[in-house]
Amino acid sequence: MKVKVLWRWWAKALGQKAVDNDRESDYVAVIRTILFSTYLVTNLFIVAGVIRHWNGSKVYIIVPVEQQSHQMPQIPPNVL
Repeated sequence: MKVKVLWRWWAKALGQKAVDNDRESDYVAVIRTILFSTYLVTNLFIVAGVIRHWNGSKVYIIVPVEQQSHQMPQIPPNVL
């Protein structure tokens, strides 16, 4: 296959032709390709991070609790 044919298919896959002028439409297709590439790379990094941390080591969260020297006040039964 020729590169020109592949480029035409790729440009059509990116979306509707921007303008009637082929040269300007190619510029728009290049910009769309760059945007698509950045989205793809970003998503690959997100997926790689999820896979890397999938079922990894357990995380323990320690919350310090201070013990109070006095008791909590009693709530009268008629309030509830």
